[in-house]
Amino acid sequence: MINFRYHVVSLTAVFLALAIGLVVGTAALNGPVADSLKQQVTGLRKDNQQWRQQVASMEKQLGLEEEFAEEMSQVVLPGTLAGRRVVVLSLPNGRDHTEGVLKKLQLAGATITGRVDLQDKFINPDNNSNLLELAVTAARPTAQTTGLPGNGHGVETSSALLASVLLDRAQGTAPVSDADRRAVLAAYNNAGYLTTDNNKVTGPAEAVVVVSGQPYVDKDSEKRDESVVKIAEQFDRTGSIVVGGNGSAGGNVVSVVRGDPVLSQTISTVDNANTVQGQLVTSLALVQQLVEKKAGQYGVGDNAASLLPRLPQ
Repeated sequence: MINFRYHVVSLTAVFLALAIGLVVGTAALNGPVADSLKQQVTGLRKDNQQWRQQVASMEKQLGLEEEFAEEMSQVVLPGTLAGRRVVVLSLPNGRDHTEGVLKKLQLAGATITGRVDLQDKFINPDNNSNLLELAVTAARPTAQTTGLPGNGHGVETSSALLASVLLDRAQGTAPVSDADRRAVLAAYNNAGYLTTDNNKVTGPAEAVVVVSGQPYVDKDSEKRDESVVKIAEQFDRTGSIVVGGNGSAGGNVVSVVRGDPVLSQTISTVDNANTVQGQLVTSLALVQQLVEKKAGQYGVGDNAASLLPRLPQ
């Protein structure tokens, strides 16, 4: 009969064998496995260092390109828009680079009649009915609703009214009075749909630069992007227009204009206006619009015809 002592001895032998196996196995594998792991870690460290160096190099190169574009702006732009009246229309998704676009227009000698910042409320589809009603109540004797779109799209109707007071009227049409212009803008301003720089617009402009950005990504993104296009379309009907955007894909206004055979003939787009280079090109595209009466698609994104228009002579 197997007694308790035998069990103890057997279990001790088993654990002893396991312990010896672990020690022997560790000793046998420690050298090659450890060496292999060390080599992998060393390799990863080198790769990581190389990537860091490449990123640093690219950041430096980008900085130099921005400096080059800034210096070229000082050479190319001055005087190219002298005597030209321009209004800047800023959309919520283009607010970050609006100031850069504005400075380049001023460097070119443009007279900025005003900066109008459309608020998110303006392109919110929930406010469609309110915008339709506001277009009616905001209208004035020299800024009437006659001729405004009547298809029930609030952004389109209000954009047409704003374009009629911010841009020159067609030749032979009575101009909007300063008092009526201020009244229309005040109505939209008081309702929270827009703000104006220093709460004033000095007069009508002959051209507009619409500063936009990436496409929207919320649940109403399709309707919001459509509204932005409606804004551009209505201002295009009234005067020369350049869209200074960011990117040319995903349904933003730049991509839509470039994909439309009709709009692309009259609306100029720049897909990198979030950079100094693009801000320079935005001004040059406006020069081309006003001098040559020609639209172009510029930048580094999809369907861009070239980096920039032909430089003015």
